[in-house]
Amino acid sequence: MKILLTSFSTWMPHQLSNSSDDLLQAIADHQDCHFLRSIPVDFELAPKVTIAQIQTLNPAGIICCGMAESRQKLSIESNGRFQSEILRSRLNLETLLEGTTTTEISHDAGDYVCNYLYYSVLKYLEHCQLNQPCVFIHVPILTSANHNAIVEDFLSILDRIRSQCDGLI
Repeated sequence: MKILLTSFSTWMPHQLSNSSDDLLQAIADHQDCHFLRSIPVDFELAPKVTIAQIQTLNPAGIICCGMAESRQKLSIESNGRFQSEILRSRLNLETLLEGTTTTEISHDAGDYVCNYLYYSVLKYLEHCQLNQPCVFIHVPILTSANHNAIVEDFLSILDRIRSQCDGLI
């Protein structure tokens, strides 16, 4: 079964691209993934479009990605929040990071659409009692200096999530 990977479109006039979408473009040749690229940066539409895709595809796992302009590393988010409710990924994040060089665990997915998408997908999976692993990864701006390391770390994380889906982790 395939993993669903999502990315956002841009939302500010100065942005030529969204680094989450740039990352998915860099790994677009992976045939074992479904790609839902350039989701609108919209509180209502982002979860609606993503959950509809989950319902249609029934993927083995879900990796939602968003841009973090101010960060220097890939950031795996430990939780999504809405009001006083905090939902956490069921994945062992420390295991996902083993062997990575430019990835960290973050406990703050922000207060914007990224956090709300993550929370909404986790809430949907919980509500429907689905077992697909899900994680949100913030992607820094990709540069010539960090591109290869970011892509390598992301592919390593993708492989570990795939193993989790196969029951190997």
